[in-house]
Amino acid sequence: MRMIKDARTLLFVPATSSHLFEKAASRGADALIVDLEDSVPIERKGEARRMASQAIGRLAGQTPVLVRVNSSADLLRADIEAMPLAQIDGVLLPKVESSAQVVALAELLAHSHESQVAPLPIAALLETPLGVMRAESIASAHPSVGALGFGAEDYASEMRIEPRPESLLWAAQTVTNCARALGLACWGLPGSVAEINDMEAFADLVRLGRNIGFSGTVCIHPRQIAPANAGFGPTPQELEWARKVLAAAAEAQARGLGAISLDGRMIDRPIVERARRLIKP
Repeated sequence: MRMIKDARTLLFVPATSSHLFEKAASRGADALIVDLEDSVPIERKGEARRMASQAIGRLAGQTPVLVRVNSSADLLRADIEAMPLAQIDGVLLPKVESSAQVVALAELLAHSHESQVAPLPIAALLETPLGVMRAESIASAHPSVGALGFGAEDYASEMRIEPRPESLLWAAQTVTNCARALGLACWGLPGSVAEINDMEAFADLVRLGRNIGFSGTVCIHPRQIAPANAGFGPTPQELEWARKVLAAAAEAQARGLGAISLDGRMIDRPIVERARRLIKP
């Protein structure tokens, strides 16, 4: 599941916009998401599956590709049966509110792709108050779960609030805490991902997302990719700090000390571990 764990940016492309896929693959996102769900009207679901399958075949080997399927049982089965599973890198299951939904998808994937040695990773998208409340049971529902996602817009709609950081921090941190506790990737932002013009504001939101534990985010427009890639990676200042900390830790070890002072602060094991993760995430 390394690809899923390392992804900082995942660019959505509607399955019915297959003409955009080749261009999308060159935009710098760590992965593409072929969307069969919200961006596709119900009357075009069948057409979207055919177009998605063809586009995924053309993209094979160029960039990691995930598919966001539909959550309802009948549409989900049709989505999975239509996808070239050997050519995708994960499945995003939206609007998850129970562990049973995850298990059902995992069983459907296993039955549809019995020859695959490793299970196809699942990203469970938590987009409702009930889904957030059940985050731990959803995240631990099946070994195939490799990531959690937080859907700020849908969550805010269900809560009847604006998708602003001050309204979403508790829910967002509930999801990130659960993901980090279980060693999963966690994608999302504590605010709306709909901003596609003010990239300074979007970059601020990305920084806040990283600071509360998100490891990456979905993007709905190519111009969001650069600030998201930068925001979910360490800054030059952080890297410089991490190198100094590791050097100080090596000195402390050589002297038989458990802690050492650096720039007026005591450096001990938790700080050293944080520095190591910045150098080697």
